[in-house]
Amino acid sequence: MFGAGLFSAGLLLAVTMRADGVSERAKKLHLSSIVVDTHDDTTQRFLDGKFDLGPRDASGSIDIPRMKEGNLDAIFFSIWIPSKITGGEAVKRAMGQIDAVREQIRKHPNDLALATTAAEIREARKQGRIAALLGLEGGHMIASDLGVLRNYAALGVRYMTLTHSGNDEWADSSTDKPVHNGLSDFGKDVVREMNRLGVMVDISHVSDKTFYDALEVSKAPLLASHSSCRAICNAPRNMSDQMIKDLAAKGGVIQINYHVGFLSQEFRDAEKANPEIEKQIQAEVAKRCGQNEACQLIEGDRIVHEYMNAGKLPRVDYAKIIQHIDHAVKLVGAEHVGLGSDFDGAVMPFGMEDASKLPQITEALLRKGYSESDIRKILGENTLRLMTEVERLSRELNSAIRE
Repeated sequence: MFGAGLFSAGLLLAVTMRADGVSERAKKLHLSSIVVDTHDDTTQRFLDGKFDLGPRDASGSIDIPRMKEGNLDAIFFSIWIPSKITGGEAVKRAMGQIDAVREQIRKHPNDLALATTAAEIREARKQGRIAALLGLEGGHMIASDLGVLRNYAALGVRYMTLTHSGNDEWADSSTDKPVHNGLSDFGKDVVREMNRLGVMVDISHVSDKTFYDALEVSKAPLLASHSSCRAICNAPRNMSDQMIKDLAAKGGVIQINYHVGFLSQEFRDAEKANPEIEKQIQAEVAKRCGQNEACQLIEGDRIVHEYMNAGKLPRVDYAKIIQHIDHAVKLVGAEHVGLGSDFDGAVMPFGMEDASKLPQITEALLRKGYSESDIRKILGENTLRLMTEVERLSRELNSAIRE
């Protein structure tokens, strides 16, 4: 009886499978869910004025047609500049990127809506528009000035990654030599002010000590906007099992990153074992792009795929994303896991090259036996819950100040 049931279910799945490998059940579930991606680097492409989100593009991962195909309802556009750029220049460039995102929204009012709250994401979906949000990737862009942080919040920034790949003036990064022993006293003040402003504290990229300092100081749950699981791929900016448990214990959410170097230990080991390959890739990127950062990100992805296709680097399939999701869910439950792709800023695995492929995540989770309710949580509801809690706490803190 049990075996016959499995056979019938498998036959039904085969009959209803679409050409893209996504079953009708998965398609229906995906389209009826709110899908949120908390980290995309497409902003870099806006800066030269040549790239527009409106038409389908042959390169990169994000544009309006492909977001609609993948039912991507809300996207956090990353505001990012290199960690070495600090002070007034960092603020100037960040403001330019915020303006560039807002200009895309202005140009496409029927398709995009600026959102700053969970309720606004839900309202944009009702209107048939994609919610565009802002995330600041690196605390160096506040120039050690809480007033600048407040200005960013007023412009719509709804999370800030405390560091990027290098330490900033008040927090240690996971990929730099520690100098602050986590968060400095000013860094702790930054976290407190983020709580008051309703800006999510993002701990992707930070050192383990910075993470634990932020976890202790923050009254709001924390976000890991684009991090994966260190137990599967031992990258320092991935999260250990204990960190994931501690994040979840205070209501936080880990948003799984799709970059092949954070998904696959085999790929990471091959990169380390063949430093000449990395030099060749960097040389080819420089040849194609010069100093154009947006081009570097897009072409870097393209060139690494060429190397994987040629067998020079291990092939990484999107099933690795599912492995990381499943690992985190087994640790802390489906209530604390979400999606933070790193589209247009990293090397995507085969099968998840762009936003149109997102229904395959739903298909894969159904195949693993996940309930529809849990899949909806992972696709976006967990992020909305986290945002709602951060917003609630902000109101409480501001109300206490006024009393």
